[in-house]
Amino acid sequence: MNGTTSPGPLAGVRVVELAGIGPGPFAAMLLADLGADVVRVDRPGPSPLGPDPAYDVTNRNKRSVLIDLKDPDGPGLVLDLVERAQLLIEGYRPGVAERLGVGPDACLARNPALVYGRMTGWGQDGPLAPTAGHDIGYSAVAGVLGLIGEPGRPDGPPAIPANLLGDYAGGSLYLVVGLLAALHHARESGTGQVVDAAIVDGAAHLTSMLWGLLAAGLWQDRRGVNLLDGGAPCYAVYQASDGGHLAVGALEPQFYAEFTRLLELDPQAPGQFDTARWPELRARIAARFATRTLAEWTAVFAGTDACVEPVLTLRQSAGHEHLVARGTYAEIDGITQPAPAPRFSATPGTLRRPPARPGAHTAEVARDWSVPGLDR
Repeated sequence: MNGTTSPGPLAGVRVVELAGIGPGPFAAMLLADLGADVVRVDRPGPSPLGPDPAYDVTNRNKRSVLIDLKDPDGPGLVLDLVERAQLLIEGYRPGVAERLGVGPDACLARNPALVYGRMTGWGQDGPLAPTAGHDIGYSAVAGVLGLIGEPGRPDGPPAIPANLLGDYAGGSLYLVVGLLAALHHARESGTGQVVDAAIVDGAAHLTSMLWGLLAAGLWQDRRGVNLLDGGAPCYAVYQASDGGHLAVGALEPQFYAEFTRLLELDPQAPGQFDTARWPELRARIAARFATRTLAEWTAVFAGTDACVEPVLTLRQSAGHEHLVARGTYAEIDGITQPAPAPRFSATPGTLRRPPARPGAHTAEVARDWSVPGLDR
């Protein structure tokens, strides 16, 4: 991975990322994967959280400069970068960027066409805006965490899906959508704006379909009793005889018929949508899965429309034949990692650079972006 250009669809777009953790860096990585020239502004000193920079995959495809925003010259150097950029990402608490001299007013005064992206958990206003938080809390308040739990245990505790639903789905992806939409507007009008991406907003937005089902009386406002939350036996996870698990998603009647045929389910079992007898149906399905190993069941359902797949670990996923065939994962410099997504037929994203070490590209960026003050 080397070079500074890419055929990606965002080639030519310059992004300033004010170093942070979590969803901000992931959003900037996605832009960089798609060809944007992302310059990460790191602060002097070690990161307060995170791995050795060499393993921080969310900093791939970026370049890094060191700027101390508490130094009298620091804010001015950032504004010099901002003047030459189209997008900016910051993830401070509300008011911090303003106090550091790199808030929206200062940046838009220097570059009126700039799109200023703000990544927070609670947003820029509201009672909780100034308080600390993490993915688990944002997802909880947004109603997302409460949707997920152990099948068959509607009164059990919620399950924690790592930090994927809040930080990355509700945060990073919504920030990127907002940045690109505002970039389109800026190119059409010459006017930039501020994008307030709050994880709690994005996570709530992800539940749009469920709110419609709730209004129609087709969704119960508690977990583990609905069609898509593990309540339905035809959409659940089961354990094989060796302790492995299989994910069953046989929703449509024709797929469920194929599933029950291959599972050799007792013909006297309750019907797919006989909700009153769902506990009995779940028990019968579980008993069948308990008769064979994960590998044996995987072989039974392979290549069929029964919608049954093995539950894999991260490392197992990287070796799955379908993902290998598609190149879903790549190994770069000894680090296995997801390849850029989505895919473009004419302007594919690429892996050009390894994770950026703080300050490693200061001279290079000073030259390429014509900011000589950086390299002093």
